[in-house]
Amino acid sequence: MGARSTGRERGDATATPPREKRAAAQRTQTLAGIHELAARYDAFLLDQWGVLHDGAHALPGALDCLARLRAAATRVVILSNSGRSGETNARAMRRFGITPDLYDAVVTAGDDARAAFAARRDRFHRALGRRALVIARHGDESQVADFGLVATTDVACADLVFVLSVDAAGHTVRDCERSLVAARARDLPLVCANPDATVVSHGRVIAGPGAIAQRYAALGGRVRYHGKPDRGIYTLALAALARLGVAPERTVAVGDSLPNDIAGARGAGLASALIAGGIHREALGVTGGTLPDAARWAAFMTTSEVTPQYLLAAFVW
Repeated sequence: MGARSTGRERGDATATPPREKRAAAQRTQTLAGIHELAARYDAFLLDQWGVLHDGAHALPGALDCLARLRAAATRVVILSNSGRSGETNARAMRRFGITPDLYDAVVTAGDDARAAFAARRDRFHRALGRRALVIARHGDESQVADFGLVATTDVACADLVFVLSVDAAGHTVRDCERSLVAARARDLPLVCANPDATVVSHGRVIAGPGAIAQRYAALGGRVRYHGKPDRGIYTLALAALARLGVAPERTVAVGDSLPNDIAGARGAGLASALIAGGIHREALGVTGGTLPDAARWAAFMTTSEVTPQYLLAAFVW
């Protein structure tokens, strides 16, 4: 649903000169808190990991910020690259205190993938078989049936590779290398239901499912991604906002990833805000809810083809 079959292209086809990138970085408006955006927009599309929680705890100020948005009658849709369904994510977020009264809907990359497998409208998905070599954290394998697939551990019997999630202790790219090489030898297609190459987990930045898919693409394999920044997930999110009576121009997307959250928002025609304390925090040299200094920000933005309209230290009011 909009993803490229041999990996993901990042940014524009024509590279932006460094001088223009520095000028764009200067156009990003630095904000003290989400309250400044709440005064300008009627709805928020919020990334989950790195914005609301880190996989272990709600991030400082996040619950208060959500409560204040709801008190202001602002619509909130959580837009996640999780391979799990929105319903499953909603249940999982309860352990962080992120309860359904704090948002209107959850839309995930898993929802996008499920829709694609169910419809099989495009040539890529119509050609897929049902037996999947599954890469997923313990406990997520049971969800494969929701995609209409049957899990197998034998590459020789598989019709495709399906990357759903990762276990930081056992799903590094190196851990998966042998299986990926064997799958590539059979020219199996790979479907990635979570394109995040890095994620914030328990306070650490680690490799995500997207890194495994990128390695397979580097081996010459055929890859289809579902989730941000591709358009399919935004079609679902914008439909959810339309049901809530909010137009795209009255919506701002908030995330911590330039290539996923900010690029995806731009592709969907939405305003965007970057959280500095997420996956880019080491590159930006920030800790403890601080903003990068102007020189560090300008230098960092020379490496990106996309520029957020707004920059915040964290998702705080």
